[in-house]
Amino acid sequence: MTILARFARYGAFGVATLSSAYYLRDEAKAFVKGSSESSYSSSSSLFNDNFPRGKWDYNWDSRDPMSMVDEAKYDAADPETRKEMLEQAKPTATRHIFLIRHGQYFTNSDTKNLTDLGRQQATLCGQRLAASGHKFNVVTMSTMNRATETANLILNELPKDIPIASDSILEEGAPYPPEPPVAHWRPKQKKFFTEGSRIEAAFRKYIHRASKRQKEDSYEVIVCHANVIRYFICRALQFPPEGWLRMSLGHSSITWLAIRPNGNVSIRSIGDIGHLPSEKVSFS
Repeated sequence: MTILARFARYGAFGVATLSSAYYLRDEAKAFVKGSSESSYSSSSSLFNDNFPRGKWDYNWDSRDPMSMVDEAKYDAADPETRKEMLEQAKPTATRHIFLIRHGQYFTNSDTKNLTDLGRQQATLCGQRLAASGHKFNVVTMSTMNRATETANLILNELPKDIPIASDSILEEGAPYPPEPPVAHWRPKQKKFFTEGSRIEAAFRKYIHRASKRQKEDSYEVIVCHANVIRYFICRALQFPPEGWLRMSLGHSSITWLAIRPNGNVSIRSIGDIGHLPSEKVSFS
């Protein structure tokens, strides 16, 4: 069978796979050759060719200064006024967002409320947050029972004057078709289409840089669900969204996002369960 005939048999996917194999082979040769070079400067073309990198999108939340000024006024302004407008539109505060997965719950019940262990996990999580020394500005929770119960148990350990909110947009769902797929969880495409749109909307609503009106750094708690949190992580770090299921989060775990005024995002922790003794750790 000729090479062309094989291509016809394999189709476009096969062509892409074979082409990738030759590409990777040539790249490997170039890397071995490059390894003998004395310079590894990040500015060298050899370094950049061997390690292709995507650029960070600083306007990932559509809230950079240029996006926040009045377009008509900006176009009509002189250069000095434009500079002042952009400066005034710059945020100065950092948002610290603590994404907390609910505690263990009864998976086979209609109400899906917390188990005794789940309640203990939530209380320990609240104690961990209380001991952190941070002054939390708000606690927002999913409207699902397991998240609401977890949030209320956390709130029992925190100062009583913290504002609270409840939002159905944070409910659990299927955010994005995962890669690789898993055999035990295969939602229909329609589920990804509807629930994924909602979870993406939740990301845009809650995960973004601070407003220019915010003068001090904030510490915000969101109690929700593992799928939602994992998708938020991928989107916030500009990682491929299909990779969300490669992570695993324990019950009452803490994921800490820091969003800087310039649009940089960093993760202080993912799925932190340091507040739980080993006998109280659970994942499902």
